[in-house]
Amino acid sequence: MTRWYEGPLAAFDTETTGVDVEGDRIVSAALVVQDVAGARPRVTRWLIDPGVPVPPAATEIHGLTDDFLHRNGRWPAPAVEEMARALAEQCAAGRPLVVMNAPFDLTLLDRELRRHRASSLGRHLENVPLCVLDPRVLDKHLDRYRKGRRTLTDLCVQYGVELEGAHDAAADALASLELVRAVGRRFASRMERLSAAELHALQAVWHAAQARGLQAWFSRNGTEESVDPAWPLRPEVPAAAA
Repeated sequence: MTRWYEGPLAAFDTETTGVDVEGDRIVSAALVVQDVAGARPRVTRWLIDPGVPVPPAATEIHGLTDDFLHRNGRWPAPAVEEMARALAEQCAAGRPLVVMNAPFDLTLLDRELRRHRASSLGRHLENVPLCVLDPRVLDKHLDRYRKGRRTLTDLCVQYGVELEGAHDAAADALASLELVRAVGRRFASRMERLSAAELHALQAVWHAAQARGLQAWFSRNGTEESVDPAWPLRPEVPAAAA
């Protein structure tokens, strides 16, 4: 029987105007599908004119300027609808969905759907079995005492995964997909008896524990930043609290 980390996977990634899931916008996204480890991936890309200025700090990271997006990007509404449908199709096909730091990308897509389509990601996924694999959560649980940062770039170095063109959505999605395979292989003795669906449920628990630990660290150091324990999608913020 093929182990989940050698079988079919799909990976999703976004590039954005910033890091606030409630207010920032998607400027590019990619879905990478691989039917088996080592197979040629199929890539779908989206480029979006977000309708708001792209801050220079964001452009410095992903290289996408206002002018380029105005000339080449699509209107957000149909693009985010396509993204949600594409993710639902992968889930319906039984492919685990790899998303690095899932609460960021999936929540941002959900907010874009609410903003532009009066819809939600949950509505698109309500009739399909959602199964997300988040390399950040997996690594942090399986190698919890390792020091150092756990960004995509850092994890790719740690696991020997090639990352060409970081902060391009397709490149990051493909690297995330290969990273999940590498994590599975490194910790095969602990992972091979678990299905991807079982891991999905476990990651929600692991992420909540990780969030509590980070929140405690912030409190000890006098930082007021709040850490959301929800995974893989943050609940909608009530209008009164927004």
